[in-house]
Amino acid sequence: MCMSNYRGARERAVCVFDSGIGGLGLLAACAKACPHTSFIYFADNYNVPYGGRPAEKIKSLALSAFERIAAIEPAAAVVACNTVTAVCIDELRKKYPFPVVGIQPAVKQAVAAVPGECLVLATPATVKSRSFADLCERWGQGRVRAAGCEGLAAYIESHICDYPDIDVSPLLPAASPCSVVLGCTHYAFAAKCIAGTYSVPVFDGILGTADHLRTLLEKEQNICLNNQKIEFLGGDFLKNAKIYSSLFGDYNK
Repeated sequence: MCMSNYRGARERAVCVFDSGIGGLGLLAACAKACPHTSFIYFADNYNVPYGGRPAEKIKSLALSAFERIAAIEPAAAVVACNTVTAVCIDELRKKYPFPVVGIQPAVKQAVAAVPGECLVLATPATVKSRSFADLCERWGQGRVRAAGCEGLAAYIESHICDYPDIDVSPLLPAASPCSVVLGCTHYAFAAKCIAGTYSVPVFDGILGTADHLRTLLEKEQNICLNNQKIEFLGGDFLKNAKIYSSLFGDYNK
């Protein structure tokens, strides 16, 4: 693992937070979008998944993780967990002085691109949240069907070594949608199976979130001008680093 120098705004890293391995795809997208920025991936694998827990427990876990993240003094934090974004991102933004970027299901993009019913696969906690209801009301045009997928994130977390051929078909709801939105970053690792099951276009919020971070950092000028470094902390950080390398190539070259 490579330790970064956190002195000075222009040398501070961006912290990417997720309950487990789900945010690794977003980390890779952020690293590509911001090639001169260093990153710390902070996971909570020992409490994964968050999505089946009560909202108050999710808040407690997220706040506990962010206390450790705040101690790093990051340039910004990216919440790579749709569930945490839906349940408590406003509280995180109010509590901490650094920018906090969240990820939401790509309902707007899917509904604009494909006519007909849009099936959103998300965690039970995300589907129950006020934030998700507001998102669907604003952008869904009355065409969104939401499914809270109990156990799906946990299955992907434990079967990540089967990527890209993770078979989640027994865990998917019966439906005939015109498009599917992946409302959990874990689900992106099973996108091949999900797309094949429904035979429709599949959308997620990963690239949009990475682009939003790039725009934010350019505006704030909190970019690292040195060579990009990626570090893994929290949870099973050795597992996360190994999976990242196997899926997205070497880092800290």
